[in-house]
Amino acid sequence: MTHVLTLVVDRDATTLADAMIARVREAIQGGPPEILSPGEAADIPCRNPDPTAIAAALGDAKVDAIATRARGRRKGLLIADMDSTIVTSETLDEIAAYAGIKDRIAAITARSMNGEIDFATALRERVAMLKGLGVDALEKTWAATRLTPGARELVATMKAHNATTALVSGGFTWFTGRVAEMVGFDTHRANVLLDDGAVLTGAVAEPILDANAKLTALQELSAARGLKLSATLAVGDGANDLAMLSAAGLGVAFRAKPVVAAQARAQVRHATLRALLFAQGYRLADISGL
Repeated sequence: MTHVLTLVVDRDATTLADAMIARVREAIQGGPPEILSPGEAADIPCRNPDPTAIAAALGDAKVDAIATRARGRRKGLLIADMDSTIVTSETLDEIAAYAGIKDRIAAITARSMNGEIDFATALRERVAMLKGLGVDALEKTWAATRLTPGARELVATMKAHNATTALVSGGFTWFTGRVAEMVGFDTHRANVLLDDGAVLTGAVAEPILDANAKLTALQELSAARGLKLSATLAVGDGANDLAMLSAAGLGVAFRAKPVVAAQARAQVRHATLRALLFAQGYRLADISGL
């Protein structure tokens, strides 16, 4: 079999039933399934799985299906977006709440993440609206920031199997540094939010880390490891992630904006970030950081 179709669910929300696995297997004329995590994830070997057949078999079930080539499934580099991917929130929107303009900034964020307006322009515009806001708003935002379920396991497991892990965000180093330390990423890149020691200046350091910079990070980090792009994994949710998702060997749109979900080769709509491990063939017993 040339491919593997991985079925995954959020185990806290539902169960991956044997009947569902059998139904999908029949639809794609797959081989005997391999259970990766009971009630949570299973692999079905197959040949060129048909997305239409898979969708029909799944129906409205909250099951994610990720197709990969059978060879080279485990990746040597992970590049992950931060906001709404490794953490559950958009940190810039949450900062804006302390200026009383969260709704205004969140509306711009949504348009930017769906590719309706240029990312760099939107970032400068939103940051300018925060001019004069006390830097204590960053600490308050950080205190309320939460990791996405599965983030620690994803990074810990890939590191335990000799992968390099990088957090590459269109957000700010103020947060990526803290998230990278908390989760265990090897490195992080993001934009620098400027302040005068007391308040935000309303500016961000140039150049802006945008979609092209994320793609460059993927290329540079894979080259540094001597890896082909086919041996890399990228995950994100916004339009500024599309370039790196397209270039990576496995590019996963995670609970993504419509424009991203429509273009990404793989997506996770329901499961946690553990789905990225199962898509690489890791079993429950292989997962670190539990």
